[in-house]
Amino acid sequence: MQKLINTLAILSFAVSAGVVAGGTYVYLNKDALAEQAKERVTKAVTEAVSGALGGLGGGITPEVNSDVPSLQGDTQLPTEGVPNVPF
Repeated sequence: MQKLINTLAILSFAVSAGVVAGGTYVYLNKDALAEQAKERVTKAVTEAVSGALGGLGGGITPEVNSDVPSLQGDTQLPTEGVPNVPF
């Protein structure tokens, strides 16, 4: 009977140590785990929506077009016809 109680005590300690170790791991890595979960959910939702729409959207996601001028550098934005906002 004593061996059974000792075995149960050792098993109880092992389970308790595992719970503490697992909780510590999750607590220390919670930011990385949350970021991974967000990425997976975003990817799954994007694939589900794309699959549901099929070809209906005609390429909803914009693609990089080299013909479109960039707004970086010396590009001047038009100011004619833009209302003067007093803020």
